[in-house]
This record gives sequence, C-alpha cells and structure tokens, in this order.
Amino acid sequence: MFSNWYARRMVGWETRLTTRDENRVVRPLEWGFEWIAPFLLANGFADALSAPEALRDHAAAEAGAPADRSSSAGLEAAMVRINQLLIRQSNLFFGYRRPTDFRLEERTPQLFPTNVRPETLARDATLRTRAAAGKLKPAQFLRFTSPERTPYPENDLVNARWFPAPAHKDLARPKQAIVVLPQWNADGLSHNVLCALFNRMGVSALRLSKPYHDIRRPAELERSDYAVSANIGRTLSACRQAVVDIRCCLDWLEEQGYEHFGVLGTSLGSCYAFLASAHDPRLRVNAFNHASTAFGDVVWAGQSTRHIRQAVEQAGLTQDRLCALWAAISPVSYYERFKGPEANGAGKNVLLIYANYDLTFPREYSLQVVEAFRRDGIHFEPRVLPCGHYTTGEFPYKYIDGWHLGWFVYRAFKALREEKALARPAQINGPQETQVEAASRQS
Repeated sequence: MFSNWYARRMVGWETRLTTRDENRVVRPLEWGFEWIAPFLLANGFADALSAPEALRDHAAAEAGAPADRSSSAGLEAAMVRINQLLIRQSNLFFGYRRPTDFRLEERTPQLFPTNVRPETLARDATLRTRAAAGKLKPAQFLRFTSPERTPYPENDLVNARWFPAPAHKDLARPKQAIVVLPQWNADGLSHNVLCALFNRMGVSALRLSKPYHDIRRPAELERSDYAVSANIGRTLSACRQAVVDIRCCLDWLEEQGYEHFGVLGTSLGSCYAFLASAHDPRLRVNAFNHASTAFGDVVWAGQSTRHIRQAVEQAGLTQDRLCALWAAISPVSYYERFKGPEANGAGKNVLLIYANYDLTFPREYSLQVVEAFRRDGIHFEPRVLPCGHYTTGEFPYKYIDGWHLGWFVYRAFKALREEKALARPAQINGPQETQVEAASRQS
C-alpha cells in the first residue's frame, strides 16, 4: 500500500514539475539537411546528399525558401542513410581540428534563466543587482571557438566556467580534472556546487555550457530549444558540437599539465558525455547522471519533450522512425566503441544513475542501458534514485544524487592516482634490477 502511495506521489510531483513551464514552443518538423551538409561536403561524402529530394531541401534552405514537403518519404530515407553513414564514420563526425584561440575570460556569473516563473525572474534580478553593486565575485571562464560552426556566433563561442583545484602539497601528485555538463535547459549556475565539491577533492572542473545554453543561447530564444528540436539536422549538429567541445576542453586541460580526465553529464549532458567518452580514450572517469539508449526514444516518450513529439507526430512519424533519424547521436549505436578493446570499457570507470519514477528518461530505457553494459562486460556501478527526473533536483533527492556522484568521482580519481603510483616503481626498478644483474655477472 505504501509503495503504491509513494509511486502515485512521485508521478504526480514529477508531472507538476515537467508541466509548470509554459514557454515551450511547438515548431514544425524540418529535415535540416543544411545543418549536416557542410560536414558531408568537407569530408568527401557529397553522394549522401545526391538524393534529389535532399538536394532540393538543402538548396531551398540555402536560399531561405521553405522546403518542398511533397517528397517527405524521400527526405526521410535520405536522412536515415546519412545517419548510418555518420555511425560508420563516427571518428570523423565527432572528430575536429584543435582550436587555436583558447583563453580565460573573467566576468561575474549570470543566471541566464530558461523559464518565466516569478521566482526564477526574481532570482535573476537579485543577481544582476548584486553584480551591478560589485557584490558578486568575478569568475573565470574558458572561451574558444567551437570547431562545429553554426549561423549563431554566440553559440559558436564556447563557454566553460573554470574551477581550478588548489595546488597540492605533493608535487608528484598528477593533476586531475573533470568536465561537467548539466541538464537540458540548465541555467548558468546549475551544477556549480558539484564543481566546488570536486575542488575539495583536489579535482579541477570545467563546467561546460552546452550548445545553445546560457551565454551561448541566441537572443531569439527563451529556452535552449535548438539543442533538441523537431529540426532533425540541427539536433545532429548540436550533438556533434557538444561532443567536440568536450574534447577541446580536454586539449586545453592537457596544455595546463593535467593528466587524468573525467566527464560528468546529467540528462542530455549524459548523452553528450557518453558519446565523447566513446570517441576519446582520455576520459577514464565517467559519471552518467540519468542515462538512456536511443535519442529518439527519449524525445518520443519523455514528458519534457512532448512538444517535440507533437511536431513529429503531426508530420506522420513514428517512434521507430524518429530513432532511425537520430541513430547517429544515440548511445546505443556506440556501445561497442565505448567498450573498447578491453573487457572493462578500455580502462574506463563508470557510474550509471537512473531513477525509478523518471518520466523524462523513462526507466525502461535506462534498464536497457544497464542490461547492455552487463551483457557487454563493461565495468560500471549502477545507482538507483527513489525519485524522478526533475525531482532529482529537489530535497532530499538532490543530496542523495550528489552523494553518489561525489563519492564515485573521489574513488575513481583516487584509483587513477594509485594506478600511476604502481606504475612508477616498475619504471624505476627496471634499470636498478638490470644493474644488479650486471654486478652479479661481473662478480
């Protein structure tokens, strides 16, 4: 009886939280070939755009004219073929040219709210007043130009708040850092507390603003709608941009002398984090806070994306067809790559968190991830929250979630330090043993 009452309470609470924002916009389905065409053309895959329907749609977008909807079946088929190509060529799709304009910028933090609730707007006004009065301490932000370009200059200027850990008294201790990606539509302060916690562990943190989020959000938007939308190609582009931005952050950290790297992603950030780790062996510490299988499954079945489902349903698509259109950005497409050549995920340490009453990343899809990891022999730690997706940010569940994340990150980076310490004596003892053997031979 109690379990039924608790389940009803959680579902009701979760539903209220996912429906309180009234500024979600239903936009019509767009194929968005123009968003993916630059990558295809630059890498010699022009044939992927050779379908007459795709070419017409791309040309219409280039000219600023509406696309021809009379041949939607051909457009859909062309986009599905492109997704399969991107999966086969994922090293290129999630590859990039290393930026040359890394720099640190100092400014006061801002909220960048994505909803119009009175309490949120009041908090934003308070922060602005404090900043104007000089009562907010400036923070450092890593800035660089994203290798994936879009029509929005503000989106292409990557932003990551820098939380450097204090220098450790042990000079031989390896420098360690983690890239943190909050949830979809996160404001500019989300997950900052986690970053400060990691600093106390001696781990530096880069809190990355995902594409179309906070300071990167185009002025025409109230929410970070362009990161996930009914524009198929733009959503592919946003995911590619997020993944290469993560990898670029690792490049900068390497320049600063960091040796061990991790990534923590929540919700949409979890998807981006998984794809980055599957394509970058430097990411040894992996915390996936709410995880799912296929991008299209979450958009179709989740409460938070019901406005996107409305658009794709109106265009006649089904759940399976939507999954095929976003297969190239779905974690399920890269389990083998994530696993790597070793049976434990190529030396990766993995935390997988999901929630029993999640209405945004439905539990059934999270359980499919758990089953796949176990089947494929990927070493991971599963943790289950007794709440939902949005209620993870509410008391007391945010503290339970924070405990799981913090304790895992602490242990995972400690294990990497111990791994290096064990390797060091072997490197030192090798020559010493040779000298002893040589002395024995001489005697």
